Amino acid sequence: MEIVFEKTKGLTDTPTHYCPGCTHGIIHRLVAEVLEEMDVLEDAVGVASVGCSVLSYEYFNTDMVQAAHGRAPAVATGIKRVLPNNRIVYTYQGDGDLASIGMAEIVHAAARGEKITVIFVNNAIYGMTGGQMAPTSLLGQKTATSPFGRDINVQGAPIRISELLSTLDGAAYIERVSSHDVPNIIKAKKAIRKAFETQKQGLGFSLVEILSTCPTNWGLDPNESLDWVKEAMVPVYPLGVYKDITKEEK
Repeated sequence: MEIVFEKTKGLTDTPTHYCPGCTHGIIHRLVAEVLEEMDVLEDAVGVASVGCSVLSYEYFNTDMVQAAHGRAPAVATGIKRVLPNNRIVYTYQGDGDLASIGMAEIVHAAARGEKITVIFVNNAIYGMTGGQMAPTSLLGQKTATSPFGRDINVQGAPIRISELLSTLDGAAYIERVSSHDVPNIIKAKKAIRKAFETQKQGLGFSLVEILSTCPTNWGLDPNESLDWVKEAMVPVYPLGVYKDITKEEK
């Protein structure tokens, strides 16, 4: 019988803990497939964040380190600087971890041009801790801490991480993609590959922001969540490449 698909060796056999309809699992698979296809699984070191992805060290079949909340870029910086030539170092972070408590870490890692790759999962809400408003929550979005909807006069406007980081000289590759349908999942995998290749070539800091779902804390079913990403999130967080120094040099 012809084999048409095999599970990537980049993931362990441990069942994930994610809620039905959450696209963390899809994103895990994309990262793992890229690392396997690049033949760098043995050389990769991942840094797990705090949030829904806190147990990602159980799922990725690479060396993994657990960082304190928001500190994954700092930990990744240390690993990469100690092992600059023979390790592919990546962080896997949610928007609460990266854009709130870890904002200083991500901005300065990008500004310094640290040769790490960041997988940034943006679902516009705090997931693990109870659905509080995140820096990426949309205007009008109801959360546990903005029950009447995010108000620009009270909580300010959403922070667009890809746009922000792309202004920094140390950033080499920044792209925002989505996980809400198959064509965009395919594009997401290409972006992740490009980010890791940027690191492998020693060009500087790379980040892929992936719009993701959170059915539980959004109060939607899985299909509705996918639609919400497309209809509500994408207009606020436009998809595309925000920085690519390889194209700027041509």
